[in-house]
Amino acid sequence: MQKPHWEHFPHGADIGVRGIGASREEAFEQAALALTAVITELHTVVPTEMVEVTCDAPDDELLFVDWLNALIYEMASRRMLFGRFEVHVRDHRLQATVWGEGVDVARHQPAVEIKGATYTALRVKRDESGMWLAQCVVDV
Repeated sequence: MQKPHWEHFPHGADIGVRGIGASREEAFEQAALALTAVITELHTVVPTEMVEVTCDAPDDELLFVDWLNALIYEMASRRMLFGRFEVHVRDHRLQATVWGEGVDVARHQPAVEIKGATYTALRVKRDESGMWLAQCVVDV
């Protein structure tokens, strides 16, 4: 059985984020880590402040894009980076608690600003081994 993890995948001028986990929620959490890792080194983010995030959509794929876009909005409006995620999904309604801290440019050295999650390469599915994959391309 694979361990939960995240990955980036190349896509032209943008970048793909992918989360893999034993549950849909775990895959969404791992993809959120991949999202933060596009901006900075994950180990530099100290999870000291808590933020609640909710979203809902008619299917898993649209919910995934809404989830990432909600995180992008929260990071931009609060000037924060998030490094810990706890996601719960029921009937295509996502409720999450995320932890992070304010951006410290000297310590975090943000590489890019993420504009949004896209429908490009969008996929949320369970594979033959039972692991969940959640992925899409983010516009940087």
